[in-house]
Amino acid sequence: MDKYANYDDLKQHEKEGEDYVILLRENNSRIAVIATHGGGIEPGTVDIADGIASSEHTFYAFKGIKRKGNAVLHITSNKFDEPKGVRLAENADVVVSIHGYQGEDEVVFIGGKNQGLKEKIRYMLNEAGFYAEISTKTGLRGQHPENICNRCRSGEGVQLEISRGLRDRMFDNLDRRSWRKKTRLFFEFVDTLREALG
Repeated sequence: MDKYANYDDLKQHEKEGEDYVILLRENNSRIAVIATHGGGIEPGTVDIADGIASSEHTFYAFKGIKRKGNAVLHITSNKFDEPKGVRLAENADVVVSIHGYQGEDEVVFIGGKNQGLKEKIRYMLNEAGFYAEISTKTGLRGQHPENICNRCRSGEGVQLEISRGLRDRMFDNLDRRSWRKKTRLFFEFVDTLREALG
C-alpha cells in the first residue's frame, strides 16, 4: 500500500528539491515518455525513459532523491496526479510509461490499452533478444482509464514494467547513482524502443 493517496497528500509531507524533483522536456511530438517512479523509487527508470524520449519525444519524470526510504514517494499509476505530469500526458496522443518491477527474471511486462503498440513493442523487443510479454498480472496490466499511461488524448497508452533483473544488466551499480554506468544492453533496449515508436 502507498503511504500517500495522491500528489497533494505527498506534497504536504515531502519537499520538492529535497525529497523529490520533477524533470520535464517538452517537444513537438505526439508521444510522451514518462517515469513516474524514478530515482530511488524504481532505479534506472528515469534513464530509460530519458533515453527513449531523447531529443525527439516529450519526457517527464517524478524522481525520488532521498538518501534512503524513497519507496514512500510511490503513488500508484491510477492515482498519479502530479499536475505537470498529468498536463503532459493529456497533451500527448500516446503515453509510454516506464516502470520497474521487482522480479529477478529478465523480463518486460507490457500493459496499457494501446493494443497495436503493445504488440509492436513486444515483437520488436523479442526480435532484439529481450523477453517481453503482454501482461496478464494483476497490478501490471495498465488497463485502468485513470492510469497515467491512458490519460493521453487517445485514451490508450503503454506501460512497460522492466524487471529488476533486466535493469541490473542495463547498468553497472544500479543502486549507486554517482557510480552508475549504462551498459551496451541499455543502449540496445532504448534503441529498440525508439524504433518501435518511430
